[in-house]
Amino acid sequence: MTVHHTAALLDTNRNAPARVRQHQRFHIDDRGWPDLAYHFIVDARGHVYEGRPVTAAGDTGTNYDPTGHFLVCAEGDFNRQGIPAAQVATVVDLLAWGSIHFGVDASTIRGHRDWAATSCPGDDFYPLISDGRLEQAVRDRVAAGAPSVSVLCGDPASQMVADIEAGII
Repeated sequence: MTVHHTAALLDTNRNAPARVRQHQRFHIDDRGWPDLAYHFIVDARGHVYEGRPVTAAGDTGTNYDPTGHFLVCAEGDFNRQGIPAAQVATVVDLLAWGSIHFGVDASTIRGHRDWAATSCPGDDFYPLISDGRLEQAVRDRVAAGAPSVSVLCGDPASQMVADIEAGII
């Protein structure tokens, strides 16, 4: 399981849906990939955006092969901003789900920088990985019962995006 950041400063969470769409367009139009490079992106308030299907290999602009990796990405540039607790909590939930869903131990959690010459997932986020706090949080979440992952579609999804963009949630 590999953790990333988008390396794009997120000044207000209202911009998160537009950012995810921007990343998707860049990955498809400029990189030629079939979808977002990641399986999930998490915004600053812990809202989850679905990327490519978890059954599909991810992509990377670096020199590691993400085949077989469950890719969770946090929206923001954690070399220039701190990572919010709500965002970390949701990343933990997704990794706990992935751990159970794929039968992968939490000890496999790595940052993108562990696989390639990059600062990803940022100097503020990476210490949670390198010192084992993220792994322990995932273990604790698995022990408590990992969350389910469900996809919100149609009008309810449109309303949620509108609420995020309006700053309501």
